[in-house]
Parts: sequence; C-alpha cells; structure tokens
Amino acid sequence: MVDLDAAIGFVVAHGDAVDRARLSRLRTGVPVPAELLDAAEAGQAPGGGWPALLDGEVASVDATCFRLSELDDLGGLSRPAARHALDWLAARQLPDGGWDEDPSLAGFAPEWATPGDPEAQLYLTANAGFWLTVAGLDARAAGPLDHRVGGAYAGVVQAAAQALAAQLAPDGSWPSFLSAGWLAAAVLHRQQMYYESARIQAVLAERIPQLSPADVAWLAATLRRVEVGEEQWLMVAARQRLAETQRSDGGWDSDDGHQFDVHTTLRAIRACRPSTPEALLSGSPFVSPQLAALPSPPAVPAPRPAPPADAVPPPALRPPAAPAIELPSDVVAPSAPLARPFVPPPGTPPWSADPSSAAGAPVPPPVVPLSGPEPAGPPAPPEPAAPTV
Repeated sequence: MVDLDAAIGFVVAHGDAVDRARLSRLRTGVPVPAELLDAAEAGQAPGGGWPALLDGEVASVDATCFRLSELDDLGGLSRPAARHALDWLAARQLPDGGWDEDPSLAGFAPEWATPGDPEAQLYLTANAGFWLTVAGLDARAAGPLDHRVGGAYAGVVQAAAQALAAQLAPDGSWPSFLSAGWLAAAVLHRQQMYYESARIQAVLAERIPQLSPADVAWLAATLRRVEVGEEQWLMVAARQRLAETQRSDGGWDSDDGHQFDVHTTLRAIRACRPSTPEALLSGSPFVSPQLAALPSPPAVPAPRPAPPADAVPPPALRPPAAPAIELPSDVVAPSAPLARPFVPPPGTPPWSADPSSAAGAPVPPPVVPLSGPEPAGPPAPPEPAAPTV
C-alpha cells in the first residue's frame, strides 16, 4: 500500500511554494494565492500559447500543454490565460484532426515534438486532445457553458478522438511513444469510445511491471483525471507498482533527475489519493464531506387493536419523492504537474505491442494468498495411559 502520509511529508520538506500550494489544493481544495497563478502564467505569447524556450517567441504545442497541466494543479484552467491557451490549441488543429509543432522549431525540438514526424504528431495530438478534453467544460471563451461531451471544444475533441482511434492497430498498439497511449486512452474514454480506450488500457496493463515510477504516476493520474474507475485492473496494477517503488523517504524517482522528484511524487499522490470532491473553479468554497450517522433502529410499536368491522380504511400513503440532485459533470481530480518545457515522454523509443497479444483482452489480477499462519488442524487424540501393574 502506498504511504500517502510519507509522500505528503516529502513534498512539504523538498517542494517550493508552488509545489506546496499544489499539494494543499490537491488535499483540501484550498484556493491558490493569485500571485502564484500569475507567476505560472508568465511568458505567454500574444497568440495564447507558451514558447518552449525561455524568452522564445514561437509558441509550442508541447510546452503549452505542460503549462496547462501546471495551471490545472493550481486550479487555474478557468482563468483568462488558460482560456486563451485553449483557444490557441483549438485553432492549431490540422484538417486531419491532429496537431504538429511549428516548422521553425525543427532545429532544436526533441524527438517527441519534431515537426513533421508522424510519431511526434500522434503524441502531440493525444496531449492537446487531452487538455482540451478536461478543460472543455470549464472553458467560457467560446460562449456559455456547453454541456456536450468536450464542452466548448466538443467538435475539436471529437475530431482528435477519431484521429487517435484511426491510428490503433488491431492488437491495441499505436505507432508512437508510450505516453501517447494513456493520453489517447483518456481522450477516447471521455468521448465514450470505451472499446477503443479499453484496447489501449489492455496493452498498458501488460507494460506496468516494466514502467518507471514516473511513468506509472503519469499514467494513473491521467486516467483518474477523466474518471476511469479505480477498480479497473490497470489502475489497481498501477497503484501496486507505485507501492513497490516508493522510497523510504516517501518520494518517487523522476526520469528527469532528482530535481524533479517532487513533481513525480505529486503525480503519485494524485493517482493514489482517496476520491474526494474538489472545488470546481479556483476560489470556490470547498466543503469537506462528512460521514452521515447511521439512523437508530426503529422501535417496535405496540400491537394495535383490531379496527371495527364498519371502519373506513384510510387512503394509501406513499413517501414523497426525493428531490433530484444535480452533481457537476466535471468535478474530478486535477492532473499531473508541469516539470519543464519539452519534458520528454517515457525514455523508451517509439514502440508497438507484440502482435501476438490479444486485442483488448483484460489482464486478470494475480491470485494473492492470504498472509498469516496456516490454520491448525484438529488436535491429535491423547495417547492411552499405560496399564497400572
């Protein structure tokens, strides 16, 4: 079992002010100070995206997605800067439903964001589609709140989902980086394309034992962001893998160096924390749920005397209907924090699954024997006493 208290202590001891603010909002829903949100939004290009390089002028799809992930941690997806960035992402969508980086970034972009590369395009499509998916219901830039699947960006996200589904092989694999898989599975799940999402999740479940802690935390936090059930075998296996890889100090190793261990630990906390309602928008009051007391058992009434034969029976009574309670449709846990612009996907090269694996076949959970000593058998009969001479 993951030690959440130790993980929280690691973030408090080693994180900066922004890290601690993210942790506080994750645990209690406390609004983040405005100055921290302003700092997270710094450097935004006039068009709406964020550049990949410090003082850069050309906005990057990859860097913008990671800035949105940081703002999501801080509860800032409903602020004007995030809305501007989401509009910029939506406008950058290609006619085939995908995304690509600006050609001017070709000289220094890493392999997962190389302009014109099909594997990079699939990763960027899953990443941009994911953030437009989770932020769509909070976005107001396109007008009044849109209750369609995908919200204000419903058409954009639907086209992205179709582009992602078209790239899936019969065995559920995809021709891109591993992280494109869980991002695509999240987009397809939210678009109610459950069969396609399940095929990807089956492939990912087979890879869990070989994934690094950072990858597992990113995977589980991403799928929880779109409300994939915690009882799903992929999520159970991810939590088990995180429990196995947690360090004695409460943190987890980052693939980008120990300076990013706090970011990985925040992702793991998000992936493993108990389900708790969270404030829908930054600044909204947060009320912690309270356990309702069980009602006392009803008293046994005394026996009634039989009514007279000529009594008129009372009309039948029915209990009043309970009022319908409308819950917000997008109140879910925030997603993974920003590490740095151009943060790489998992360090493995582009891959595809073994073609011999069954497409979409669920991976059964292992049979775990109960711990403790074996039950004792019946006592041995006593030895007969020797005859007295």
